[in-house]
Amino acid sequence: MLTQIYNGHVLTPEGWINGGSVIIEDGHIEEVTKSSRLLPNIDKAIDAFGMHVLPGGIELHCHGGGGSDFMEGTPEAFRTVVATHLRHGTTAIYPTLSSATRSMIDAACETCQELMREPDSPIMGLHLEGPYFNPRKAGAQMTEIIRTPDPAEYTHVVEDYDCVRRWDVAPELPGAVEMGRYITGKGIIAAIGHTAAEYPEVKAAYEAGYTLATHFYNAMPGFHNVREFKHAGTVESVYLMENMSVEMITDGIHVPSTILRLIHRMKGVERTALVTDALAVTDSDSDKAFDPRVIIEDGVCKLSDRSALAGSIATMDRLIRTAVMQADIPLRDAVRMASETPARIMGIYDRKGSIQRGKDADLMIMNDDLRLQSVYSMGRRVEM
Repeated sequence: MLTQIYNGHVLTPEGWINGGSVIIEDGHIEEVTKSSRLLPNIDKAIDAFGMHVLPGGIELHCHGGGGSDFMEGTPEAFRTVVATHLRHGTTAIYPTLSSATRSMIDAACETCQELMREPDSPIMGLHLEGPYFNPRKAGAQMTEIIRTPDPAEYTHVVEDYDCVRRWDVAPELPGAVEMGRYITGKGIIAAIGHTAAEYPEVKAAYEAGYTLATHFYNAMPGFHNVREFKHAGTVESVYLMENMSVEMITDGIHVPSTILRLIHRMKGVERTALVTDALAVTDSDSDKAFDPRVIIEDGVCKLSDRSALAGSIATMDRLIRTAVMQADIPLRDAVRMASETPARIMGIYDRKGSIQRGKDADLMIMNDDLRLQSVYSMGRRVEM
């Protein structure tokens, strides 16, 4: 079936097309044109009414939604979370597992592999956030599960499953550099996170293949004193790693809008990805978190003792609105950081992340207030 979305303000890699059209066939983009004239052989015509036609969002860091968490490890939980975020514009997702036991990792890997094999699955692979972290920067991670890199454990996961696409590690831990070399040699993105690393550790990690900083500014130190002497923290060190990318939780709470603007200015569109770090309570009828230590307060998830933030209740559409309306980031840049940059980071830009001929027909339509009007996944309209 041939579908034409016409009369749109279409974002392409070359820029905006006013009054443009996107032609879709068999789940892929057949053509992008500068004309709103309907083709004679179109089976279905969709008027965008001049609204923004955007590439679908790619979520690099998401724990849950709709009342379920990927930590549950079941197909039902995975499907619930994915469907929840799909309704908000996330058309490709990397399910995220917090620091977990080996059995929990195995269960999540088995489920992720199973669902990735389904036709047109929006699940791109598994993201392991831990368990190899610095306990002093645990944040909402469970300290009793956090441990140092175990070669027997991580080689088992990498060799026995083919779904892991990213692994976050504190680079100062014993064995972290060796782990980075190993996993990147297997095509897995190595990221630094929940860390107290200073410049020497960050530089060593970067040279070993770590190319991404997890929820930048969160669970990592900035400029600080050690006694009377000044030290560069993880934050400044990451800025100095010119080709290291960052992800920022763009809910307007985890990182203030001024810092969102600073990250955009310093790292640029090509090295900055927007993420939700969303938990199970996101778009849920219940305010009960998967983790009993977590409460929802001030529009964000926190540990009940209020010692740390614990994730967000944000969705992809909210990330874009926050970036534009609170941080004054141009819409084109915000959308690219939600789609193109994540796709490039994860190596899937050949099929995802932009509106181009031959790519998957993953699209969002937003009005001028940046409210989501419709979502298309592989050319099929998502029930919202």
